[in-house]
Amino acid sequence: MQTNEVEIKTIQTTSEEEFIMKPYIDWCFKELMRNPKTRTGFIAALLRLPPEQIGRTTILENELSKRTEEEKQGVLDVRVLLESGTQLDIEMQVLYIEYWDDRSLFYLSKMFSSQLQKGESYDKLQKCIQVGVLNFTYFKKDNFCHRRVRFYDEATGDLYSEKLELQILELPKIPKEYHHPDGIIAWMKFFRGGNKKEMEEMAKGNAYLESAYEDLMEMSQDEKKRLAYEARERALRDQLALQHQTEKIFQQIAEVQGELDKAKDTLAETKGQLSETQGQLSKTQGQLSKTQGQLSKTQGQLSETQGQLSETRGQLSETRGQLSETRGQLSETRGQLSETQEQLSETQKQLAEAHAQNDVAHDQGRKDAIIDLYQKGLLNLEQAASSYGMSTEDFQKLIF
Repeated sequence: MQTNEVEIKTIQTTSEEEFIMKPYIDWCFKELMRNPKTRTGFIAALLRLPPEQIGRTTILENELSKRTEEEKQGVLDVRVLLESGTQLDIEMQVLYIEYWDDRSLFYLSKMFSSQLQKGESYDKLQKCIQVGVLNFTYFKKDNFCHRRVRFYDEATGDLYSEKLELQILELPKIPKEYHHPDGIIAWMKFFRGGNKKEMEEMAKGNAYLESAYEDLMEMSQDEKKRLAYEARERALRDQLALQHQTEKIFQQIAEVQGELDKAKDTLAETKGQLSETQGQLSKTQGQLSKTQGQLSKTQGQLSETQGQLSETRGQLSETRGQLSETRGQLSETRGQLSETQEQLSETQKQLAEAHAQNDVAHDQGRKDAIIDLYQKGLLNLEQAASSYGMSTEDFQKLIF
């Protein structure tokens, strides 16, 4: 029993000693950027300059001011002012975001325009760079892990302005064969994270990465900072789980809609068949009307023939034969009419069944979706019961 306790304590101690924060967690990233040396090293790699040319770096307030109540408010992870006047918005994004390209343009535009106060001259505008460090793949058509976007004249190919720039770093695309201690890829590998030994190896040979690694070790051993880090990590996991749950619900709704669309197609097909049958019936009725007209004409001829009976019995016998033949055609046509009317009755029955199936499928799909949303906590009891069309007591009996 004592031996087991010793083993458990040893495992726990080892786990605690090996713990190191993941730099791609945005809270941890922002803490690392508080160190001027770390900022300088990373920004130098972004700008492809020697670190000593970067000069002094200052962290600015990280919330863009509103111009109107209707404008969307943008929150930046780290906004840095360089000694040269250049500003960088550096954001670590952990979870996938739709329309990242539009979002980054929004932040870049806000940062650029917020430099001027009313009445100030445009010559005061300084270069702005929006940097997105993505822990997911956004551009899926290529393998470029680092892209630099600038504004060029399409006609001449010349740089239109050097004052606006976007840089996107996609961490999952880092090439495995890259082992050089310098450059932006080395920083990306560090931000991607690993175990304690791997992180230490990544930092070797680069004084700025070594400084970041030392900060990371200190933060990992600081109880308060570790609690804040773990709280942020849990929040990100919860957000990711909610995204997956929402996607699943939308997928179920899409499946129900697919069944409804299929039922609608079946109904449309049945309606088409009914229309075709009705057309055939109309055609048959026209033929019957024509035959009846012929019968009337024949009866007239019969009357005339009967008037001429005294003149020639031979003509009467011939006319009776024609009458017998015509009556046979009439009988055949009436049989066709009776068969067509039976087909129409059967088609109308199929149409009624299709309507009923469509109504049942639609109502059942809607009710299943309501129960699923209630069980997942996206609808409360009153909302679910009201949407289901019954009292809360009956709805609870139905669920349980």
